[in-house]
Amino acid sequence: MEYKNIVATIYLKDGRAVKSRKDFTPCGDILEEVKIYNDCGIDKIIIFDLSDDDEEHEKNLQMIKELNRNLEIKVCAGGNINRFEDIKKLFYTGCQQVVLNGSKPDSFALAQEASKRFGKDRVLVSVNNVDFIFKNSEAMEENFHEMLVADKKLLDAIENITAIPSVVVMDGSDMDDMIDILKRDSVRGITGKFVAESSQEIMSLKTELTKHGLRMVNFSSSLKWSDFKLNADGMVPVIAQDYRTNEVLMMAYMNEEAFSRTISSGKMTYYSRSRQEIWMKGETSGHIQYVKSLTADCDYDTILAKVSQIGAACHTGSPSCFFHPIVKKEYREKNPLKVFEDVYAVIADRKEHPKEGSYTNYLFDKGIDKILKKLGEENTETIIAAKNPNPEEIKYEISDYLYHLMVLMVERGVTWEDIMRELSQR
Repeated sequence: MEYKNIVATIYLKDGRAVKSRKDFTPCGDILEEVKIYNDCGIDKIIIFDLSDDDEEHEKNLQMIKELNRNLEIKVCAGGNINRFEDIKKLFYTGCQQVVLNGSKPDSFALAQEASKRFGKDRVLVSVNNVDFIFKNSEAMEENFHEMLVADKKLLDAIENITAIPSVVVMDGSDMDDMIDILKRDSVRGITGKFVAESSQEIMSLKTELTKHGLRMVNFSSSLKWSDFKLNADGMVPVIAQDYRTNEVLMMAYMNEEAFSRTISSGKMTYYSRSRQEIWMKGETSGHIQYVKSLTADCDYDTILAKVSQIGAACHTGSPSCFFHPIVKKEYREKNPLKVFEDVYAVIADRKEHPKEGSYTNYLFDKGIDKILKKLGEENTETIIAAKNPNPEEIKYEISDYLYHLMVLMVERGVTWEDIMRELSQR
């Protein structure tokens, strides 16, 4: 049995998220919303561009690009796709898939071109009736990976025409209805308003659906509570660490109930020794810790939790609970990404706070053409150095090249995080 998906939908109008295709009421900070989607257990996001003209379309494309910078899960986008160039633009924003409108006459021809160029796994179609599927039945499976079905009542007819899996739009949040739809072999996932309304409880929903024999992408512990070596209070200490930066955030304790709730909800849940009660991190403050991984140490007496921290980890408002210095010895940073980020930060600071006599500020003052000229020169010198058997020369030239590359990145507003995210999607 393949995994079943919970899919979120986002509608963009004039660069902002709105409630639906027809209701253009703004619905809050979309960047904050997608961060929650990224962590709470959503399997995919479908973004619809509701623009009316090219200017608004470009604004929405920029927002989609910004959203993709903050997302690690699969993103599909559609809306206002009128030519093949529009499909390419959506892929350039970082989307892994596009969804074409089955009610538009040119959609099938665009799908054929897109599937041939990029592969059918990257092409979806939204359908409001069976006409599109019936007219193109012989070639549907060659050109489409998935269908977004607007009405569950269409499923019986669709299943008689094509074997392409569907994501079905739900008009409510009835559990029995969800189970019945997801148990169909032809259905890969569900979406609807219920996703946005209960986004923080998606992992709990998946846990419940799993109990009904559905295969969901959720947590299942490979260890039983009895496998742990408990302390005198019957608990296990837990160290929470930021999954991106590896910064240690806090330390707390779990008992068996807290451990079980953490697994089922996907949110870090602890036992408070002072209050003698279970508490989910962020329950009152909103500073939730979404689980990315749990790992036991060599003695099975401590858990390392890698988490996505919303807000501050410490009750004082500090990002981490560990901020009181005791002793410190200076050392040279050797972590490659940290070195890149530190040098980038210095270059960015020079741009923001110019320093007299700074070569970096000289480049910024001369502008983009000078920066590109120097980057080209350093690239050439790197190539020449590569022909030299002495490794010291090429190390020196590569370092020069990377420095000038970072000047260009700062000038154009591109961060190392942007680059890492782009590489991870390839």
